Amino acid sequence: MTAETGFQVQIPGYVAGTWSIDPVHSNVDFVVRHMMVSKVRGKFRTFSGTIVTAENPAESSVTAEIDLNSIDTGQEQRDNHIRSADFFEVETYPTMTYQSTGLSPDGDDFILHGKLTLKGVTREVPLKLELNGFGPDAFGGTRAGFTASGEINRKDFNVNFNAMMETGGAVVSDRIVIQLEIEAVLQPQEA
Repeated sequence: MTAETGFQVQIPGYVAGTWSIDPVHSNVDFVVRHMMVSKVRGKFRTFSGTIVTAENPAESSVTAEIDLNSIDTGQEQRDNHIRSADFFEVETYPTMTYQSTGLSPDGDDFILHGKLTLKGVTREVPLKLELNGFGPDAFGGTRAGFTASGEINRKDFNVNFNAMMETGGAVVSDRIVIQLEIEAVLQPQEA
């Protein structure tokens, strides 16, 4: 699927500009099936990014960087294992990045096309994107909100840990669901 560059869309309250992701009011979360019976949720606590909303929304872009050391699944021993060579190998690959390549309409929402880089591997990862709105904040600035979701196969990024249970089935599923709640702050225009 390729991004469309000429679509026209009317977005109520739309503000063109450069935005910084506010990590205090944003979440970068994931969900993975564990032992075939439950789901483990986790998040990354340290991340940054820039969103550029262009005059023509189709030309907007996103760049983001996530500190893989900041993983938090609520269990320190598991987090340390995920940081190890079995999973992220953070000593060699400390960050994960996302760079958008386009935007296309999807009903009332959008598909954000982009490339995710993890463990030195770059793959196309589209995200379903919901624009939550634009508005003033309590400090005289402007904020925007976005919800995005998608999924990846961890083995596509050389995250190949493959422990099996005695009864069959994997301890950790290959499929990882990504869930993002992003609030961004409009940056002042340079003169």
